[in-house]
Amino acid sequence: MVSPTASDVHPTMGIKIVSAGVSACLADVITFPLDTAKVRLQIQGEFPVSSGITYKGVLGTITTLAKTEGPMKLYSGLPAGLQRQISFASLRIGLYDSVQEFFTSGDETAPSLGSKISAGLTTGGVAVFIGQPTEVVKVRLQAQSHLHGLKPRYTGTYNAYRIIATTESFRSLWKGTTPNLLRNVIINCTELVTYDLMKGALVRNKILADDVPCHLLSAFVAGFCTTLLSSPADVVKTRFINSPPGQYTSVPRCAMTMLHQEGPSAFFKGFLPSFLRLASWNLIMFVSFEQLKRELMKSRQTVDCAT
Repeated sequence: MVSPTASDVHPTMGIKIVSAGVSACLADVITFPLDTAKVRLQIQGEFPVSSGITYKGVLGTITTLAKTEGPMKLYSGLPAGLQRQISFASLRIGLYDSVQEFFTSGDETAPSLGSKISAGLTTGGVAVFIGQPTEVVKVRLQAQSHLHGLKPRYTGTYNAYRIIATTESFRSLWKGTTPNLLRNVIINCTELVTYDLMKGALVRNKILADDVPCHLLSAFVAGFCTTLLSSPADVVKTRFINSPPGQYTSVPRCAMTMLHQEGPSAFFKGFLPSFLRLASWNLIMFVSFEQLKRELMKSRQTVDCAT
């Protein structure tokens, strides 16, 4: 993603933002059923299950959802998910290199670890505040089910935006910003910095060339490290966002309730689908991101030569 070779032409900020947004949307479409399974496993145990359905494992959850609620339920919330990637991933990933350069002092030949972490913190934090409403709607739509004897709260993406804003409050669209900010700061720093360092080490030590195998390995390692560190914040974020008004008075209260009622393991509910989703999402996104940047730069150079 960064550390281009001498022969590479640096992509512009616009190309990076567009490449990140398109690549993130592609990764989301392919991995969305895993994300839905993760959400269902994370909220399991929060309410008594009147339908008698219990989700077990990644494939078990996906299979159960498809059988009981239909295959399309696995993609419930996808429009909000794509809106999230356009407003969120395009900024946190597309702006990372530029912000990293801003934090790099003039006498540094290469960005330091501190510059990389500062860039991850900054782009991740800014992107959360912009994209939080899409996160709230996505989680609510993924979590709702018609099997519990209740009428679904929302009939679609834009209906969910309207209902949340009018029946709860406009501020409710930013519900869970604190745990989501914590989660995404962890994710952004771990994901981008690990990918950056791993790729740089592989290329610098001539273990792999700066091409698809290098990008695949770097993305896989980044996915595992990110899932391990972000899982507790991710579960708390999902529970808090999905909760009806008044259930939890605060984010810490939500976390303490989970700890007292379900034990420490509750913070790692849905870990496997979360890892499978994040690892596969990283593989698709980073490889697509790198290739799309190169193709767009080639197209730009061709246009420049022609003019």
